[in-house]
Amino acid sequence: MSRMSDLVRQPAEWLRASGPMSDVVVSSRLRLARNILGFPFLEKLKNGQKAQIVKAVEESLKKNEALKNLEIVRFDGLTEVDLQFLVERHLISREHAGQKEAGAVAMSPDEVVSIMVLEEDHLRLQAFQSGLDLQKAWQIINKIDNEFDGSMEYAFNPGLGYLTACPTNVGTGLRASCMLHLPGLVLTKQVHKVLQALAKLNLAARGLYGEGTQATGNLFQFSNQMTLGQREDEIIDNLERVIRQVVEHEKEARTHLLSKKSGKFEDQIWRALGALKCGRIISSTEATQHLSLVQLGVQAGMLKINLTQQDLNGLFLLIQPAHLQKLKAKALNSGERDEARADLIREKLKNVTL
Repeated sequence: MSRMSDLVRQPAEWLRASGPMSDVVVSSRLRLARNILGFPFLEKLKNGQKAQIVKAVEESLKKNEALKNLEIVRFDGLTEVDLQFLVERHLISREHAGQKEAGAVAMSPDEVVSIMVLEEDHLRLQAFQSGLDLQKAWQIINKIDNEFDGSMEYAFNPGLGYLTACPTNVGTGLRASCMLHLPGLVLTKQVHKVLQALAKLNLAARGLYGEGTQATGNLFQFSNQMTLGQREDEIIDNLERVIRQVVEHEKEARTHLLSKKSGKFEDQIWRALGALKCGRIISSTEATQHLSLVQLGVQAGMLKINLTQQDLNGLFLLIQPAHLQKLKAKALNSGERDEARADLIREKLKNVTL
């Protein structure tokens, strides 16, 4: 991939820490599931039909003004590390990476827009924004959707809406999600109550990389589960309202930690910083957990360091397995990655005093 080396050295859009409430809400994402009329769903597609869909997307990118800056990348020219790299940046899903022979992705240079071709559906259109900004993400993805709809006809039923491979996406085909950093709720042991309340509101809670993943680094993804019977604006407004409530609970938990458990809380923060600055071998899970606490310490005013929230967010991404291998420009086994991760973190934190 021509731009892979450039991507590894730039912050992903969802980690820029520039949007509303970005001290808690890391990112907002909207995803639209679409299928092209005249083709069966993915599982029934033949290889020739898959190639036709990818070609149709390529032609649409060339013809439409709003799409011309998107670069399409076919998976058949990528390595496993390349695919994992794109997963880590949320440009594709783990399931999409499994479509190595036929899949493709189109992305904008700033990584705000990503279009997965031949994931679970023919098209999965995504738009990202930093912080809690679902409205801006909707403006972007709705425009992209309209451009595609003008060049290829979608599978649509007047009674059901957009037809999708999975029944849970039928209707609008819209999945709205926000990624939240919730160390306060985790440390005060309130996060399970919040997750239970969200489940009653038909909102799904997942880990960093979506369905089937566990929360690491105190990062949680919250998204709608229903797409049928609701308008797009209703789905977005409902999620935003709930996210604002979760943000308030998180801030209250952080205030409680500062006022009631400051000694123990401060010890956890400094121990995390010490482990990152001095460790020689560190796993991805351990590193993300420590980085979460350090970021919380910075936001709470306990740590005065010369790194911004965007710097810390960027470090969180750079220590992921595929990013480490891209930075080293070679394959690394698990042990080598743990050493390289520790080296990278120490280098980034070398001017931070204990």
